Amino acid sequence: MKGPNVVQCPSAQPAMLGAVIHGVVDAASGKIQHLSTPEPVTPELLAMTAPLLPTQVLRISAPCQGGACGHFNGADCTLVDRIVQIMPATDSALPFCAIRANCRWFSQRGRAACMRCDQIVTDEFVRDEQMASLTVPAGRPTESSDLQ
Repeated sequence: MKGPNVVQCPSAQPAMLGAVIHGVVDAASGKIQHLSTPEPVTPELLAMTAPLLPTQVLRISAPCQGGACGHFNGADCTLVDRIVQIMPATDSALPFCAIRANCRWFSQRGRAACMRCDQIVTDEFVRDEQMASLTVPAGRPTESSDLQ
């Protein structure tokens, strides 16, 4: 359920309860173009991404799953910690983001997360080994079969 104080995961799956689309991957740059207003995920919007997966084209947010997520360590999102440690910042100014007020990544890592967020695509169309290594939850093996 989405409400004014519900912490949002900015890299969620479309089937998650309360999921909304907050960005679209720009085909030319591969970076996220943020929507001015998040749109509810609908079967019609998801179908428009075919033949690609919705998570290759859209950035989706949904209420943070906390302990049900492999990236959550009981207190924090370890994914955003790895993103900030490894990925370079791409923006010098804070980019517009419609979910920032409730974003788990922003509340945890502030501007540092926002300066890297436009590079994050939940399921990349072209595999990037650095990005793939970031997405493996802490404590899991990083073999190829685990990343696909």
